Amino acid sequence: MTANLRHIALAGGILALFAVIGTGLVALTHEATDERITENRRAATLETFHELIPEERYDNDPVADAITVTAPEALGSKDPLTVYRARRDGEPVAAVLTAVAPDGYGGPIRLLVAVNRDGTLAGVRVVNHSETPGLGDAIEADRSDWIQDFVGRSLGDPPREDWRVEKDGGVFDQFTGATITPRAVVAAVRRALTYFEDHRRELFARGAPAEEER
Repeated sequence: MTANLRHIALAGGILALFAVIGTGLVALTHEATDERITENRRAATLETFHELIPEERYDNDPVADAITVTAPEALGSKDPLTVYRARRDGEPVAAVLTAVAPDGYGGPIRLLVAVNRDGTLAGVRVVNHSETPGLGDAIEADRSDWIQDFVGRSLGDPPREDWRVEKDGGVFDQFTGATITPRAVVAAVRRALTYFEDHRRELFARGAPAEEER
């Protein structure tokens, strides 16, 4: 082998080695980043969960004790959605359903709807939306207290026919200049409550599999 060929072979070997090392570093970085993102999401979920269900009410791990359900008509998405379950001494306390209001003014509004075992609402939080700043974003808990009006409500309080904004003949406030947003959220919460009422036993069953709404 000539000197030039040896140099070419050596250079090629060095490049290949750097490629292997680089690929390995990228893979390790990606894995570490994924783990960090997963942990951050878990922490954010628990923080919101604790706003709805105080820690003293349950003794299980609601994130680990979670199931997925698929109910497009009731929960607003064709994708599987997570239901977090709170228990104390093994007994059901509340379920926190992920729900989507697909008809928000700026697009889908993602919600967490916390329902006590007896069917009353422990609370509602908006976790993602694209509503108009200064108008539709009043659905956020840190923007206004509008979302707090759901606490303690149920399908009988108000009656089902009154689960609408005032402009539509219901009991829930709308925002000045932004009726579409609260209308979408109220309807999504009502559908989530109805889903809970219809599937309460299955939602709290241990290890309940993902189900498809018929």
